[in-house]
Amino acid sequence: MPKARLTPAAVTEAAAALVDEVGFDNLSMGLLAERLGIKTPSLYKHVTSQAELAHRIAVLAMTEAGDTIRDAIQGRSGSDALAAGAQAMRTYVREHPGRYAAANATRPTGPDDPVIPASERVLASWAAMLNGYGLDPGQEIHAMRTLRSVLHGFATLEVAGGFQIDASVDESFTWLVTFIDQGLRAGAASRGDVTA
Repeated sequence: MPKARLTPAAVTEAAAALVDEVGFDNLSMGLLAERLGIKTPSLYKHVTSQAELAHRIAVLAMTEAGDTIRDAIQGRSGSDALAAGAQAMRTYVREHPGRYAAANATRPTGPDDPVIPASERVLASWAAMLNGYGLDPGQEIHAMRTLRSVLHGFATLEVAGGFQIDASVDESFTWLVTFIDQGLRAGAASRGDVTA
């Protein structure tokens, strides 16, 4: 990448691609500078520190993940939205493991932190996935936490090569989504609601 084209956004994109290759824990300013073909001190014209760079990667990742899930569930509801959104998250984690790790490692630094609207984008996508199940509003956050925990666990284990038994991982994922769907339907049915 020519030096004249470097901007904070371009540096962030390059860093996000790098951590997807080498892992978030292996991010370094020196490695990024080498990737960009510049001297390390030149990076500090665009980001103040490695911590800021990691935070920028997290904002990018949350924005991308939220949009990816939103686009996957567009026009769907109930079990169709759940399956499409779950697969979209799984695919995102597989394709972008480093930036996904960055997103999970960051916390807002103040009320104007761009990570807040980025995380709200993800939460809105999760809520849309669950919209057709008729959940009690007081239970929605618990459902989102459960869904996130289960999908996060599956996707990160898959990326790490954690599934060693000779059986289809895709079939296991379908089983998992069906299991979640049945649990959500049962929860709604216990309230007397009809799910989509």
